[in-house]
Amino acid sequence: MKCLVAALLLTFSIGVPRVAQAADEAPDAQAIDAAVRATIDRYKLPGIAVGVMEDGKVTFARGYGETVFGSGDPVTTKTLFKIASNSKAMTAAVLARLVQQGKLRWDDPVVKHLPGFAMHDPWVTRHMTVSDLLVHNSGLPEGGGDLMLWPEPNLFTRDDIVNGLRYIKPAYGFRAGYAYDNLLYVVAGQVAAAAGGASYEELLRREVFKPLALEGCRVGEFRLTDAGSVAQPHSRDGDKIVRTRGDAELVPEIASAPAGGIRCSLDDMLAWARNWLVPTDAQKQWLGDAQRAEMWKARTPMPVSQRQKRWDRTHYYAYAYGFRLADVDGEWTVSHTGTLGGMYSMMMLLPDRRSGFVFMINGDGSSARTVLGEALLKLFTAPEASLGVQGYADDLAKPPQPIAAAPAKAKLPDIARRKLVAAEALRDWLGTWRDPWFGEVRICATGKEVEWRSLKSPKMHGQIGRLDGRFLLVWDDEAVDENAWLDFARQGDVRTLRMAKFDPQGDFSSDYEDLALTRVGDCPTAKPGG
Repeated sequence: MKCLVAALLLTFSIGVPRVAQAADEAPDAQAIDAAVRATIDRYKLPGIAVGVMEDGKVTFARGYGETVFGSGDPVTTKTLFKIASNSKAMTAAVLARLVQQGKLRWDDPVVKHLPGFAMHDPWVTRHMTVSDLLVHNSGLPEGGGDLMLWPEPNLFTRDDIVNGLRYIKPAYGFRAGYAYDNLLYVVAGQVAAAAGGASYEELLRREVFKPLALEGCRVGEFRLTDAGSVAQPHSRDGDKIVRTRGDAELVPEIASAPAGGIRCSLDDMLAWARNWLVPTDAQKQWLGDAQRAEMWKARTPMPVSQRQKRWDRTHYYAYAYGFRLADVDGEWTVSHTGTLGGMYSMMMLLPDRRSGFVFMINGDGSSARTVLGEALLKLFTAPEASLGVQGYADDLAKPPQPIAAAPAKAKLPDIARRKLVAAEALRDWLGTWRDPWFGEVRICATGKEVEWRSLKSPKMHGQIGRLDGRFLLVWDDEAVDENAWLDFARQGDVRTLRMAKFDPQGDFSSDYEDLALTRVGDCPTAKPGG
């Protein structure tokens, strides 16, 4: 088995030759435009920017819809979007540049550059390398510690994240499997800063944005008025499209930038893609063949879903440095997606064709991204086998096929039936609580009711109610994605609190299950006249 895995890794390290060319003709603008418009109509998207490259040339680049729904401000190829986890490849590229410059090595222990870094297991602390930070095989639970990143803005610093990792218990063995995480990309940004002698933001501008002429990309603090056209995220309220998590005039620097905090325009993302598909001589000086190969070398095998097998005939799926590698209809693909509160993106490259596409959505676009990504990909790899936007959307909307002996998914209780809890009913649990990585939480009376409030994540405040015999925390702020069950317990004089997502299938970044809160004191006394 080890030999088979090694062979597969080697295959994806050097690139997968195409088994067969499904279509001699590249997709035309009419087919691309039709797929985009069908997706907009099906999913009621407020705005989207779409670009396609064929044989190294941009053949399609267009904005649709509005930066803010109903505003009349159009999305253009220069509109900035949050690219979310498509930021990870840029962070990896900063490290690759530093490796090329001899300022660090991929196999350097992280502690060589960050002496204060520690994981839960001291052995893992000593042996974790710079490479390990980028490939999702650390043993951290999926999305472990993401409450230190989102919702934004919050008061967690990158140093808080580095220091907090040691308290997050592993979910599996080090290098023993795949589970997506974000925190270690933040650590990677700190490693880059230590080795490069500048902040992550400065390094990104110096080592990536400037040499590749990504003129619109933004990271760190900036003013909206200085950035030109900026798409704002949206959500759905029934049939209505609603702006959510909108930017203030001064967009702050955020700790999550190395994992998912960069903004770029479609023009920028196409330039970024072109650098990988058809690099110029100058770009090969920027990053040579050796480090380009390292960036696209398969590192961690990923599970192949039944949908990937059915739609794409995929046999192998792996994570590289900020990119995902897969075979699709016998062709090699390099890709990544981004998801961040009302913003969705995808970059898909077909290196053997020197082709690919990028798109960014500023609405509730999870399904839209999956469907449009597949429809555009099929225009390249197997147009004759494509189900089209409506076919893929219908297939995606079908309930999953039941697995024999698998328990049926429990129906969630109606949250509208919850009753707010009186302070008197929770008097034994009122007070100040602390988790070793998330910090201080206050569960205190606000009049006759009870509020849960985080000191380091100001958006995380909500009212405690009771539903079906359990305590339920419902957030006041729409920027907090998942409501949470609360389970209080007492062991002698120690009072503890564990939390869990209201919807067990909810976003893994709402990692309440990793919290271990202990009561450490009373609620603060209200000041006279306060």
